[in-house]
Amino acid sequence: MKNPPKFLIPVFVVLIVFLIFLAKSAVTIDYGEAGVLFKTFDGGVDTENTLDEGFHFIAPWNNVTVYNVKQQELFERSMIVLSSNGLAITLDASVLYQPNIKKLGFLHKTRGRNYLQDVIIPAIRSATRSVVGRYTPEQLYSTKRDAIQEEIYEETKNIVEPQYVQLNAVLVRDVTLPTAIKDAIERKLRQEQESLEYEFRLTKATKEAQKQIIEAQGKADANRILSASLTDKILRDKGIDATLKLATSPNTKVVIVGGKDGLPLILGNN
Repeated sequence: MKNPPKFLIPVFVVLIVFLIFLAKSAVTIDYGEAGVLFKTFDGGVDTENTLDEGFHFIAPWNNVTVYNVKQQELFERSMIVLSSNGLAITLDASVLYQPNIKKLGFLHKTRGRNYLQDVIIPAIRSATRSVVGRYTPEQLYSTKRDAIQEEIYEETKNIVEPQYVQLNAVLVRDVTLPTAIKDAIERKLRQEQESLEYEFRLTKATKEAQKQIIEAQGKADANRILSASLTDKILRDKGIDATLKLATSPNTKVVIVGGKDGLPLILGNN
């Protein structure tokens, strides 16, 4: 086989260099991702601009670090923290987070891709210890679950957001108390519920009795007023009115005026 012409060797060299240049210069950012450009000869990390999804050309001496910028979930299982009275509480929580896309260059420069371990995990653990330490086991188990969840979110957010991480939510999944404490709390809650039910029944019976007393008093007052108003004169007047109405009635009857107490006596045909 004959050797290739000498003039083709530089062409092959240029072609190989071009292909290497092209491979080093072409960057593809996938969906749900963003890139941070590092300029080797121009100031290092570009904190002002972020490479969005799609195809990009960069200088071959620069490089791009790609970040997942979709919402992600961290499940912190079995965090052991102390309540306000020093009892050990086990708490499970989920953290929904993602990088702050507009500040991705600063995140890369200050924390790097390991920001989950360096920022989020220490923050959620610190905030959980701080918040739970303000409450009793009974409050953690029953009445204050939503308030505790919101406080943990706010305290974690205050820690991670200045470090260019966006916190979307903190969800308290489970709170586990020592068995003896849990049983004592449940007994107390049952007793309180029974007491509330008893007070409700007692209040209802008292109101019903008061209602009956008021109704009886009203009837007695009405009868007393009616009796006081029925004088002999009123009764005679009413008797006369009744006599006049009976006299005009087509029914067969005998009306005798001057009966007992001056009232008419009515004798029917039956």
